[in-house]
Amino acid sequence: MANHKAALKAARQSVIKRQRNRAARTRMRSQVKSLREAVASGDVDVLFRTTTWTLLRDGQLRMDFGPTTFYDGQQLMGRRSFPLDERSTVADIDGAVVCAVPGTASEQNIAEAASAAGVSVRFEPVQPGTDALEKFQRGACDVMTGDGAGLVGNKAVNDPGDEWVIFPQTPLSREPLGPVYRSDDSLWGDIVSWVVFSTIIAESKGISSTNMTLPPGDSEAARLMGLEGSLAADLGLEGDAFAQVIRQVGNYGEIYERNLAPLGLIRSSTLNDLAENGGLLYAPPIR
Repeated sequence: MANHKAALKAARQSVIKRQRNRAARTRMRSQVKSLREAVASGDVDVLFRTTTWTLLRDGQLRMDFGPTTFYDGQQLMGRRSFPLDERSTVADIDGAVVCAVPGTASEQNIAEAASAAGVSVRFEPVQPGTDALEKFQRGACDVMTGDGAGLVGNKAVNDPGDEWVIFPQTPLSREPLGPVYRSDDSLWGDIVSWVVFSTIIAESKGISSTNMTLPPGDSEAARLMGLEGSLAADLGLEGDAFAQVIRQVGNYGEIYERNLAPLGLIRSSTLNDLAENGGLLYAPPIR
């Protein structure tokens, strides 16, 4: 009888263990499933992240893109002791070990740039995520790569001695980043786009979360804030929807200063400045 009870207990524990393992695998599959796949499947309504607008994603992966919210580009990060500095170019990494995810556009861009510069590099394969940074910190590679904004963030957090340098000054690629949503949903796409546009228009007109005062006689500002016309309502939103965006989140400049400026990302006179300041940010008219 004792043996029988022990066998039942062992069998019960085995079943519980298998159930837990299946649940763990299910959770892992859910975690492994990329955010982009989640967007394409409809599990996620909109993705605001470092997702570059490309033809492949636009065409094959059932994803549509809203307005570009950040103009970035692929750069490299190395050490002054290599030696490298902010004026360095790809020609200065001859013989370097470069951490890159195999088969990605980033790896290809570096290989092509190195070939054009007449230098030789060796790639150290890494997994997406923090693997490259960890290997770079351990010295397993001399150079790592990524979007410039991401590299600036990594340096700001992990390099208090200013040993790391980001280069070249002209990025290896153009990376327009912006909101992503599932294709074939034009109304939702319009809402996403005009939410972004509203933050840009508000900044250009001096309207902010702390100053909701409209420029005198500015009809476009009045339409933006829902005081004239019914443009927000035409999208199925409340009449003051865009005013609520500015009141609760802020204009584009406020969002930038809150999230990116602390990382050391300078905006003035860059592509991410307003068009009137020499940048590329402007919105269609609200009319």
